[in-house]
Amino acid sequence: MKLKLSLIAVALSFSSQSFADVNVSGFVSINAGKVLSGDGVPQYGVEPTFLADYPIVSAYTDEISFEPESLFGLQVSADLMDGLSATGQIVARGANDFDAEFEWAYLSYELNENWTLQGGKKRLPLFYYSDFYDVGYAYVWMRPPADNYTWQIFNYNGLNLLYNGYVGDWSISGNIYGGREDDESNKLLSEFFFQEPTREIWKDIIGGVIQASNDWFEIRATHMRYTNERYRSGNIVVWEDGDTERDGKFYGLALNLDFGDAFVLTELNRLDLDGNLDTYMVSAGYRFDGITPYVSYSEFDQEGDGDTEQHNTTSVGVRWDFHPSAAFKVQFDKVEDDSFDLAVAGDSESITIGVDAVF
Repeated sequence: MKLKLSLIAVALSFSSQSFADVNVSGFVSINAGKVLSGDGVPQYGVEPTFLADYPIVSAYTDEISFEPESLFGLQVSADLMDGLSATGQIVARGANDFDAEFEWAYLSYELNENWTLQGGKKRLPLFYYSDFYDVGYAYVWMRPPADNYTWQIFNYNGLNLLYNGYVGDWSISGNIYGGREDDESNKLLSEFFFQEPTREIWKDIIGGVIQASNDWFEIRATHMRYTNERYRSGNIVVWEDGDTERDGKFYGLALNLDFGDAFVLTELNRLDLDGNLDTYMVSAGYRFDGITPYVSYSEFDQEGDGDTEQHNTTSVGVRWDFHPSAAFKVQFDKVEDDSFDLAVAGDSESITIGVDAVF
């Protein structure tokens, strides 16, 4: 971590002395939590656990801990002039022993006032909160509902074409992207589900996003296709149809209503991959002069050949914006795990508190 941060500092120093206009910003979350009660999954050796974040395996147990969701992020943007810019983002997570890793690293070129071409490593724009998932200050909850944000792959390397413009009173944005991701040691599959080294490959990724909003209403639709290949303990996985590859199709729809004080947030997703995997969430809250109480419900439902994974989470929390750049949050989560054979972490009740800040 120290080496990576030193290299970035040197790069910033060099850039500031050359021709680039460099901007540095950051975000931090200091969170703590514990499981109040829970069943765990005894047949798999899982103690009472609340899995707060699936991709990076942020898991709370009955011992209070600051590590699962605390993180520090730094984003560096360099304007190279004539429409060209470079962006890099590193994140150090408590769930990964605060080892700093690059989450974003890409170049952008403005083709004109509406269109921008980008290439490099970015976050897969599957969900409404994907682009700013790590920036806790940007949303009301402790974290986006875990039942809805469960996928093991969340980055990709490739190209994308962005559009931003207006149609009457509507703000319109779009994104067409393609690429691949090869995660040689996927944390969710390796450490939690299979408990053996697992390499996860998503290739031939191609997708698109369209988003429109006006004063109080916002709609976002997304679709992605990809081919999945997997290795467990170095051996390629052969799926039930005898093939070593399988094709997936992802669909997503988000509808948000914001009336200034009151708001309703919704998101619905489906993954067509050896059957359908459906997730959704709905959340509502009200802003009282910097204090925002909210409720949320999310659900995950997957049915396969004899296997069923079903779990839901009911959340109640409060956000207090005690500073222009920081917010205090407290959230209670109740998980019901109704899975058969594919139990994730069992039923649980947990509490988390924390502070999110940007700078």
